[in-house]
Amino acid sequence: MTVKAILDAKGRDVVTVEPEMSLAQAAQLLGEKRIGAVVVTKPGDKIAGILSERDIVRQIGLRGAVALDEPVSSAMTSKVKTCQEGHTVNQVMELMTRGRFRHLPVEREGKLAGIVSIGDVVKQRIEDVEREADEIRQYIATA
Repeated sequence: MTVKAILDAKGRDVVTVEPEMSLAQAAQLLGEKRIGAVVVTKPGDKIAGILSERDIVRQIGLRGAVALDEPVSSAMTSKVKTCQEGHTVNQVMELMTRGRFRHLPVEREGKLAGIVSIGDVVKQRIEDVEREADEIRQYIATA
């Protein structure tokens, strides 16, 4: 199973913000959308960074509530790991595990094409295992 299959099933919509948006506005958006991260983009759907709830909490812990007035660019991760639609679920799981992050933007031809979360990946992996178990049961039943 590939990232493309996950995106085909869940959709390719990605919540994005601009680097100049305040952390307070980004936090509000995360809460409204009930999501854990937003992709920070430059013109042309180019990925500039990613901002997670943890990034915001880290800034508040370091600088207090005044951090919420700062721009997203001050707290985002700018060296973003990405994947391609052709990556397999196992490859994405490995990337997420090694990098210790839960959200992975999907890039196509240098532009944002979607996002997958650890929840999307685990759901897909469970479906794959269940399908394989059903196929094995059917094979055994007909053997």
